[in-house]
This record gives sequence, C-alpha cells and structure tokens, in this order.
Amino acid sequence: MSEKFDVIVVGAGPAGTACAYLCAKSGLKVLQIERGEYPGSKNVMGGVLYRKQTEEIIPEFWNDAPLERPIVEQRFWMMDKESTVTFGYKGLEWAKEPYNNFTVLRAPFDRWFAQKGVEQGVLLINETVVTECIVENDKVVGVKTDRPDGEILADVVVLADGVNSLLAQQLGFRKELKPDEVALSVMEVINLPKEKINDRFNLEDNQGCTIEIFGDSTKGNLGTAFLYTNKDSLNIGVGTTLSSMMNAKLKPYDLLDYLKNHPMVAPLLAGGESVEYLAHLIPEGGFHSVPKVAGHGVVVVGDAAQLVNAIHREGSNMAMASGKMAAEAIIKAKERQDFSEASLNKYREALYESFILKDLEKYKDAAHTFEHHPQYFNDYVPMLNQAMSKFFTVDGTPKREKQKQIVKGFTGEKGTLNVIKDLYRAWKAVK
Repeated sequence: MSEKFDVIVVGAGPAGTACAYLCAKSGLKVLQIERGEYPGSKNVMGGVLYRKQTEEIIPEFWNDAPLERPIVEQRFWMMDKESTVTFGYKGLEWAKEPYNNFTVLRAPFDRWFAQKGVEQGVLLINETVVTECIVENDKVVGVKTDRPDGEILADVVVLADGVNSLLAQQLGFRKELKPDEVALSVMEVINLPKEKINDRFNLEDNQGCTIEIFGDSTKGNLGTAFLYTNKDSLNIGVGTTLSSMMNAKLKPYDLLDYLKNHPMVAPLLAGGESVEYLAHLIPEGGFHSVPKVAGHGVVVVGDAAQLVNAIHREGSNMAMASGKMAAEAIIKAKERQDFSEASLNKYREALYESFILKDLEKYKDAAHTFEHHPQYFNDYVPMLNQAMSKFFTVDGTPKREKQKQIVKGFTGEKGTLNVIKDLYRAWKAVK
C-alpha cells in the first residue's frame, strides 16, 4: 500500500476510533489499523461507558449503539470475609434521556463505533500489526506493518495501541512499565436470565447497577473488584497491580474464583453460565507515568498515554476525550500544513488543561500510598465491618459503651496516634 494518508491511527479502541472518526468527518484521509480480527476482539474493560464524552463525538448515540443497560445505581462495598459495608446512590433520573452511564460489552460496541468511522470515510484494516514507526529526520512519516510491502506514509501517526504501546517505547516517549505502574484485571461474563438479574439487583428492564468492591475481594492487596449488570449477563472481575500480585504470589484466575465464591457475591451469580474469560493490563501509574504525548508527526492517546483514573474507574471516557483532543489538534495542523511537535503540542496543552490530567494530578500519590501502606485494605476494612456489626447488634449494651468499644477497636492495637497518621496520609493522597 504505497499511497499517503493524512492520518494513520494504530488501534481501534475508544481512543483510536474517536480520533479516526473526527478526523475523517472533517474531510481528512484516514487509515485505521487494528491487529485483531475486528475492532473489540482484543479489547477488554469492566464494562462502563460514559455518556458525556461519547455524546460529544456522536450525539444521541444511545439510539443506535449496542448498549446493555443505563446505570441507575452505583454501589460500593467494603468487604470482609463474611460481611460487607455498603453505600451508594440510586437515581431513577439516570434511566431517562440523556442518561448518565451505560454498561456495555466491548466487542459489539467497539465494532459499532469503528463502523461509524468507516461511514465517515475511515479506511479500516483489520488483522494487521504495525511493527514500527517510520522516522525520517526525527519526524514520524508513517508506519511499517507485517504485511508484504507494508510501509504506509502519513502526515500524522496516532498511537492508540494500548497500555504496552511498543511503538511509543520505540520512539523513546516512554520507558518499559514497572510492575507497580500496571494492573492485571481478569473478568468473566456470566449469562443469567434478565428476570433473575432484575430480581437480585432490584432493577427494572431498562436499569443497570454497578458494584465496586474493596478489601477482601483482592485478599487485602491494592486493587478492586467489580460486578456489573448487562441485559441478560453479568460482568464480574478483579484486578491488582502486578507488583501486589507478585509480592503476594497471587494467580489472577484464582483471585477471580475466590471472588465468585465469596459468600457476599456467590448468591448473585447462582445459576449463571460462564460464557467468556478475559484478561487485560490496565495502566495504573497515573500522573507520574504519563509519557510524552506529542512529537514530530505523532501523538499518543488513551491507554498508550496511561490515561486511566483507577480511583474513579475512569478509562474509556478519558480515552475518547483524548482521541477527540488529538483529532482537533491534527485538524488544525492540517490547516497550517504544520505537523511539527510544536504544532501538535496543541493536543498536549489541551490534555493538561482538561479534567483528565487535572484528575490524574489530584490522585498522583494515591496508588503509591495505598500499595506501600497495606493496612488500609488489610486492617481498616475488616475494622470497619466489625464496627458496623457492633453498631447494629442489639444486645442490651448501652450505646455509649458501644461507641467506646468501636473507637477502641480502631485504636486499641495501633494506637490513637498511628490511626490519626494513617487517616491523614489517606486524606492527603486523595484530597
């Protein structure tokens, strides 16, 4: 393939497709290269799609997209071995247009999203691996693929090739990720009749629920688990940083089985049929791990740019927003016929002025704090469950005495000063 394109997008996840779609919509000649059999065949996420960033690209997408359920309830569980402290919010306003967020299955959604790009003029090539970027005079001018005569030229190459992004690494934009900068998440899709899902989660047909689970779901290690409702299936998954997994000698699928058999979780899955296992690496390094995102003739978006906010389970929205900002910078660069780093840095500037980098900066020390101080998951989550058990047990003990017992439960072994230090450290990490 010898012809030249305005833009080559490597990857067909949310970030790459958002960029390809908007560039093609503006009239640019766009090639999108996907290594999988089809877009979404190799993409994995828990299953939450955020409405606002998607709508900014395709207005009222919910009328056409293959969505599962609008999310009307978000729960959070602080789980011990035989108990859980639960809090959350349920809002029926989220079941009405313009909705809030949705559960999705990535394979059908990514395929639909990429097809929208094709309808705008994107040339989508599947089952093709980009092996390296072509660099001339310090400028990226195209890519090499694993196909015969597989060199393709472009004014701008968009790297949307995922968390590992070997292409960004080859360009020297980033170093190899450390074990504490990446998490391994495993999930399973379990078929369950719609009626049982509605009954077990107290939902109507057009309502969905998400549950984020902390504590014993990861055996006290840094990480989270999740359980999301689809139309007639459930997504259940768990992830920890690779460093935590290695230090604790955990096997990811053993951890998933542990979660599925937990007494708080198992009744929600009972009678379900497992239909798919998936595994995926997730960038967890946050603000400190964001690489160089713009160079001469090249930009980096989505997971390849480490744009995930693990504290708020945000990734797909950041991916789409970064793809949109990259497209806007590329369109302006085309108008100027200037594809230099200085020109494409408009994308970097927009990224750092957006909610994405502001939120990542806010939580820049959170993962490090919680991983290096395991007492937050190992000690305080069980303590919280024990405190709630005491509080809600009616046994004739005066309430003032119960309050003293609860306070003593938190401070007895650790000491009041250490508890205060731990609380201050956690507050400082997320403030």
